[in-house]
Amino acid sequence: MTYLLALVPAVGWGIMPLITGKIGGSTVNQTFGIGAGATIVGLIAYCAAIMSGNSGAVAVTSQGFWISVLCGALWSTGQIGQFVSFKRMGVSNTMPLSTVFQLVGNSIIGVLIFGEWHSSRALIIGFAALLVVIIGALMTSITDQSSGKKVTIQNFLFLLVTTFGYWVYSTFPKMPMLKDEKTLGIFLPEMIGILIGAIIYTLASGNAKAFKQKEHYLNIVGGISWGIAALAYIFSGRALGTNMAFIFTQLNVVIATLGGVLILKERKTNREMGFTVLGIIFVVCGSILTVFAH
Repeated sequence: MTYLLALVPAVGWGIMPLITGKIGGSTVNQTFGIGAGATIVGLIAYCAAIMSGNSGAVAVTSQGFWISVLCGALWSTGQIGQFVSFKRMGVSNTMPLSTVFQLVGNSIIGVLIFGEWHSSRALIIGFAALLVVIIGALMTSITDQSSGKKVTIQNFLFLLVTTFGYWVYSTFPKMPMLKDEKTLGIFLPEMIGILIGAIIYTLASGNAKAFKQKEHYLNIVGGISWGIAALAYIFSGRALGTNMAFIFTQLNVVIATLGGVLILKERKTNREMGFTVLGIIFVVCGSILTVFAH
């Protein structure tokens, strides 16, 4: 059952960029939509616990509350970087690269900070699997001059730097300061933090007029998809460990990458499509291989 729960984020986070891509709007619109939609999910989960007489499930200390808010706000950095990259490189190019940056970063954090992959055998299998994932992602990013959106060094580095926010978010369920906090208790403040980060970005970028645009609110649909996935991730992250749970979530690359081509109609040459499909196979196989690094 825990493994099935761990697949929910893969689906929710996989279809989110397809939803926001279909709805359209600016990066500001999409980021706010994710924050608002995720907060709605958090409020529903909170109210459901209260109404069922299980108020203890949503209890949280003041320290847990503010750490959760901060982690949520930092997550916005990663999401902003991803949305900007969608527009620069396309969903089908961005998602595999984002997967690699997140998977490698979180695996290193899991090993160095949380003591995961503690045996020599686990380390060898784990890092061999990461190498397979990296090769796969590089295949998916191969572009021809005739294609529309390309992976450039500048776009590559921009996505890498902004992924820092995702690293913080992904280690969030296993942070020592939060180990005694209730899962539902830290979920709502984290979603509020994401919304605060989105609002700050909207105002700081000089786009206050975005609050009058319909895309600002239509993108909440994508946020609801994201929020459901996030709730499932916190539960699976605590049950399976940071590395294992995160690896399952990154299977979203299959949905997002193929969806970018088939649903959002992102143009790829036959050569690019061949490398994309082969790269996805490598990413999935590498992700599955890391399960044996325990």
